[in-house]
Amino acid sequence: MSLKDRISEEIKTAMKAKDKVRLETVRSIKKMILEKESSVRPSGQEGLTEAQEIELLVQLAKQRRDSIAQYQQANRPDLADLEAQELVILEEYLPKQLSDDEIAAAIDQIIAQVGATAAKDMGKVMGPAMQQLKGKADGKKVQDLVKAKLGG
Repeated sequence: MSLKDRISEEIKTAMKAKDKVRLETVRSIKKMILEKESSVRPSGQEGLTEAQEIELLVQLAKQRRDSIAQYQQANRPDLADLEAQELVILEEYLPKQLSDDEIAAAIDQIIAQVGATAAKDMGKVMGPAMQQLKGKADGKKVQDLVKAKLGG
């Protein structure tokens, strides 16, 4: 079942359950999917690939995390809580997030593959790392671990 179909089913379920937060969250996901689909149609692509769907969900989750931080800074716990609830719902659709140890192991493997030895080699590591860990790990966390391992 595609993400779009799954979201359509979730909308029906949330409406029946009168779950306002879930309904608004899944509707926002569907809206973003439809917008993204319309932007790729001119290139001849009918729907989104799984990678594009994950990229879209990662983007939405990042927006929620940023909003939570901003609302907390502005002393608006009510809005931060709402964003946090939406983030939990969004994360249900994302691949399982890797633990710090799993991320570190993947980075060690990539460093060995590309032969990186110093901070100047960070670019050689980040490309493959983000490709391998996309949707499974926060980009900032990956970057921080690569920096630490390369002595940056």
